[in-house]
Amino acid sequence: PSIMLVRKMCISLCCLLCRIDEPLCQDENAILSFEAIRSIHKQMDDDANGNVDVVETDGFLREDLNYHDPKAKHNSFHGDDQFISVEDLWNSWKSSKVYNWTVDEVVEWLEAYVELPQYLEAFHKMNLNGTAMPRLAVKNSTLTVTVLKILDRSHTQKLQLKALDTVLFGAPMMNSHNHLKDFMLVVSIVIGMGGCWFAYIQNRYSKDHMKKMMKDLEGLQRAEQSLHDLQQKLRIAQEEHRTVEVEKVNLEQKLRDEINSAKQEAQRLRELREGTENELSRQKYAEEELEQVRMALKKAEKELESRCSWSPPEALQKWLQLTHEVEVQYYNIKKQNAEKQLLVAKEGAEKIKKKRNTLFGTFHVAHSSSLDDVDHKILAAKQALGEVTAALRERLHRWQQIEMLTGFTLVNNPGLPSLASALNLDPSFMGGRATPQHLAMSDDMDDMDEDIVAHGGLQCKDLTDSNGHKARPPKVSLRQTKAPQLSPLPLELSLLLSPFTLAHNQIISRTCID
Repeated sequence: PSIMLVRKMCISLCCLLCRIDEPLCQDENAILSFEAIRSIHKQMDDDANGNVDVVETDGFLREDLNYHDPKAKHNSFHGDDQFISVEDLWNSWKSSKVYNWTVDEVVEWLEAYVELPQYLEAFHKMNLNGTAMPRLAVKNSTLTVTVLKILDRSHTQKLQLKALDTVLFGAPMMNSHNHLKDFMLVVSIVIGMGGCWFAYIQNRYSKDHMKKMMKDLEGLQRAEQSLHDLQQKLRIAQEEHRTVEVEKVNLEQKLRDEINSAKQEAQRLRELREGTENELSRQKYAEEELEQVRMALKKAEKELESRCSWSPPEALQKWLQLTHEVEVQYYNIKKQNAEKQLLVAKEGAEKIKKKRNTLFGTFHVAHSSSLDDVDHKILAAKQALGEVTAALRERLHRWQQIEMLTGFTLVNNPGLPSLASALNLDPSFMGGRATPQHLAMSDDMDDMDEDIVAHGGLQCKDLTDSNGHKARPPKVSLRQTKAPQLSPLPLELSLLLSPFTLAHNQIISRTCID
């Protein structure tokens, strides 16, 4: 009975094929392929109504072929026809390129697409061409196990699914796909290597630029430290200057006491000489008096040797002090601007350091202009600090030379408001900036001199001889034809000597021995 059933099925199948495709109804291979196509159609036709609709195709693609997004395959299979019959499926298969494949093309498909090269020899022996592809797409243990010797079930299932996909949707993109993947892989490798090389170059450039910037920043810090050291020395010198001014007052008082004592002794000897009748005693007292006068003149000569014949006017001192304070104001403005530039440069360097510590910080710093900007700011700040330091050195040296040549106290002064008031100037011309407070020692010295003159202690009188006639004092060899050539002195020594020289010269210039 089973044989009879098989014969009836074969007859029915042949009749159906002859009705659909009469030229192939006598070809045994065509009958086997048609049977496989009919089996595939039956597998897809869930409701067994003879047609495969869109829903059935979608379910088959998802469940049997495991396509998660079957839209593209769905459109390729149905096209404009929503219902696919056995005849439609057979005609679609015959019009496929795979149907006309040779044995070599089938073997290439097995090796490249199915990736089962171990069965190439069996396919060559069986001469399986494109028309036999539907027989591979259905479960046929006789063909796969007995004929092709495929004993691994996973290989059988893989071959069946790949063949089914090829029969339903046409030839896969084997060669083009592989070449495309190879090309994309090569391009990706080249881009990756180029990116790595570019990142390496940029990283090295960024590090070199960063080292240069840090070196400039260190130079800037050294310049800042040099300026601070110089300012510290200036403050120390000013403190010593104030101390010397106090000592100067004591020295002037001591010198004044010595002069008064010498005058009193001379007066005493004069009185003794005038009150003595003995000529020998009078001569002795006169000689002692003359010796006292000679000693005082020698002291005066030693002090006068250091002075020139020209004496600058006192009003010049006020104008020079005013000039010094105005210059200090502009120097402070320049110094503040340099400190602002230094602060901006330091902040920029700190921002660069923080950016470099981030994930893409080095790459971002290398491609942005912030590194060049910070480098430019550092160089500008370094130059500004250097200019401020040089200006401070030049100003101190210049004013100490002016003090030495004029004998005036200029650096320490009562300040801009007092100077502007003394010179009858509008304080608004000097600006609203506060001036540093200095000791007004020069005014105190002027007041002291006036007190001495008022008491008659330093009034100049002509010498008198033993007969009461006026006589000129002994000639003193003084080099007063031109100003002395002074060599530059250190800052601290100049600040110490200038006030002493002024006060001492003022006293000596007003001193004469009766």
